[in-house]
Amino acid sequence: MAGDASPWLVVGLGNPGPEYARNRHNVGFMVADLLAGRMGARFKSHRSRAQVVEGRLGPPGDAGRRVVVAKPSSFMNLSGGPVAALVDFYKVPLERLVVVHDELDVDYGVLRLKAGGGDNGHNGLKSVTKALGAGYCRVRFGIGRPPGRMDVAAFVLKDFSAAERKELDYFVDRAADAVEALVLGGLERAQNAYHA
Repeated sequence: MAGDASPWLVVGLGNPGPEYARNRHNVGFMVADLLAGRMGARFKSHRSRAQVVEGRLGPPGDAGRRVVVAKPSSFMNLSGGPVAALVDFYKVPLERLVVVHDELDVDYGVLRLKAGGGDNGHNGLKSVTKALGAGYCRVRFGIGRPPGRMDVAAFVLKDFSAAERKELDYFVDRAADAVEALVLGGLERAQNAYHA
């Protein structure tokens, strides 16, 4: 079947540039960076206006699955263009697109995996859904709600707090594991493992 030759496309959402690198809104980029490291490859510029890594994910000694990991080079609210161009270039069926993003309505460090659904006010998801429809998979990385009356936009564009940073590497690692579980074993098995 032709679809089986298609790779999985894992897109981490974030904003480009060093000033955003450690923001809550950039946790998708952090997960993408970790997956690229696991694949033993470096990001390269792609004509789709994204940084990409191509390789395989899977247990040692296993051929694994062909995966393209990408970080759009556009700002978050324009992610849809680069993601649609990647889907087109690599001939990826929508059910093999996994978008990793920060999620306000989930507690810090908690993961929620799903296919389809709304954008919940997330500008990156809004852009991707407008370009492609909603039928892709999401790995939602909880960042929690801002304290007090803090503006949501200000909160997501701030770096993780000192307390959060103590566990951030662990949670990013777990999110990368969840992406691998989804790619290798399917959504339902990954949900069962990571929604505990």
